Amino acid sequence: MPHDSIGWIHTIAAVIALITGSLVLLKTKGTFLHKMTGRVYAVSMLMVCGTAFMIYRVHNTFGILHIFALISTITLFLGMLPLYLGLHKKPVVAHLSWMYWSVIGLYCAFAAEIFTRLPTILNIKNTYGIFYALIGLSAGIVGFIGSHFFKRKKKVWEDQFGS
Repeated sequence: MPHDSIGWIHTIAAVIALITGSLVLLKTKGTFLHKMTGRVYAVSMLMVCGTAFMIYRVHNTFGILHIFALISTITLFLGMLPLYLGLHKKPVVAHLSWMYWSVIGLYCAFAAEIFTRLPTILNIKNTYGIFYALIGLSAGIVGFIGSHFFKRKKKVWEDQFGS
């Protein structure tokens, strides 16, 4: 039963992160609302990543999904550190860029979670090959779309915060 509670915490934190991450992407940067929503996003993502390392249902061992959780954790920290350490030439642009990819990574995981359920819904035998193909396809599509928007947003951020 502990796995069930971990799974629920993971899921609830992921939903909160999806909502707050979306708000942070859509709203004006640097406002009080942005900062507070961003903090909720960061805490919920820490919970998502932390609980991900406790879930071993797919392979019963550390696997590729845990590597994605590690990448997600690193992306989150790289997004927060420029604001607190100030070691980057353009700390706000670095913050916005890494946090953007943190949210896009979460969207990729959400799309993969939905797509990997399709074989069960469509009554198709779900092999590891199909499972990982669906993860790759869904994450690839979301990441590609995210990169298109990132290129446009980064230019705006550099003009606005790059000095």
